Amino acid sequence: MDAAKTSVFNELNQYVLDIRNQISASATSVVVIQNDQIVNEYYAGYHDKSPNSRMIDERSQFNVASIRKTYLGFAISLALYEGRIKDINDFVSDYLDDVDESIIAQTTIRHLLTHTHGLQGPMKRLFPSGTDWKYNNAGVNLLIRIVQQVFNQTLAEVINERIIEPYGFTETGWRREKNDNLVWLGEEYLSDQGGEANLFVSTRELAYWGQIHLSRGMYMGKQILPAALFDQVVSIATPSRLDESLPRNGFFWWVKDKFRPLSELGNELPNGSYQSLGFYGNAVLVIPAYNAVAVRMLNQLEPNPADYDYLQDIQGFGNLVVKGLSEQ
Repeated sequence: MDAAKTSVFNELNQYVLDIRNQISASATSVVVIQNDQIVNEYYAGYHDKSPNSRMIDERSQFNVASIRKTYLGFAISLALYEGRIKDINDFVSDYLDDVDESIIAQTTIRHLLTHTHGLQGPMKRLFPSGTDWKYNNAGVNLLIRIVQQVFNQTLAEVINERIIEPYGFTETGWRREKNDNLVWLGEEYLSDQGGEANLFVSTRELAYWGQIHLSRGMYMGKQILPAALFDQVVSIATPSRLDESLPRNGFFWWVKDKFRPLSELGNELPNGSYQSLGFYGNAVLVIPAYNAVAVRMLNQLEPNPADYDYLQDIQGFGNLVVKGLSEQ
C-alpha cells in the first residue's frame, strides 16, 4: 500500500499531537487507509523523554495494550469456525474445569467477549452475567486460558501461525525484552506467549490489521482466511437486554449500531463502524461506510490530567477522521 499524504488530515494530525502534549506522551503517529491506499501518515516525537532518544518513524512499535484483545477475539472466532468451541453461548465451565462454579455459573463465552460477564477477578461477582456491562480483564484472562485449552497452543502461537506468518507481518508480536524499534515504557514482562499486555505493533501494521477486518480476510488481493471469521468478530454479540446507553461489542471490538452516550464511538461515525482502544491512548478505527481504517498511537507516560476527558477525546478522534475522509 503506497502512501499518498493529503492536507485534509492536517486537523486530525494536529489534534492527535495536541492530545500527545496534553497527556504527557512523548510519541504519536497517525495512519489512515482508504480504498486500500495510505492517504495519511504522520509521525511526531521520540520513543521516550530521555536525551538522545530515537525519533518516532514507521518502524516504531507501540505497546497497543487492550487492542491485543482483538487478536484474542480473532482466536475465539477461529476456534468457533473450526469447531474447537461449539457455540458462543457455551458455558465457561464447559472448557475450564478448575473454575469456581459458585462464581462462574451461567457465564458464557459471549459474556466474556462483550464485558457482560459481571466478574471482577476469579473470585468476585459484581452482577449477574448478561445484565450489565463492566470493562475489566477478568473475561480476557479466562478466554486466554480457553484458547490454550482448545488449541493446545498459547495465544501468541495461534496468532503467529494464523495471522502474523500468513499475512507477512514483521512488526507485530508479544515482546519480553526491549529493542531499538519498541516504544518502551520501562515495563517488565515475564512472558512473550500472549498472556500479558505486551503486544507491540507498528502503526502501519495495526492499520493493516484493521484493513484485514475491513476486507474480510483479504490482503494484497488474496483471500488468506475465510471472510466468516472476520464477519463474526465485528457483529454485535452483546446481550440485547442491556441498557440502551451502554456500549455494544463484537468479539471485544466496540461496534456502532447507533449513537450511545457511554460508547467511545463518536456521533459522526456511520453505523457499522467499529473500534478498539489501548490504555496508552492508542486506537484502531474501521469505517466500512468510507472503506477506511484509521490508527493513532500514543505512549502516555503519566495519569490523565484533571482537564482531560478520555471519552470526549476518543469520540473527537473518530469525528475528525470522518471529517477528513468526507473532504477527500
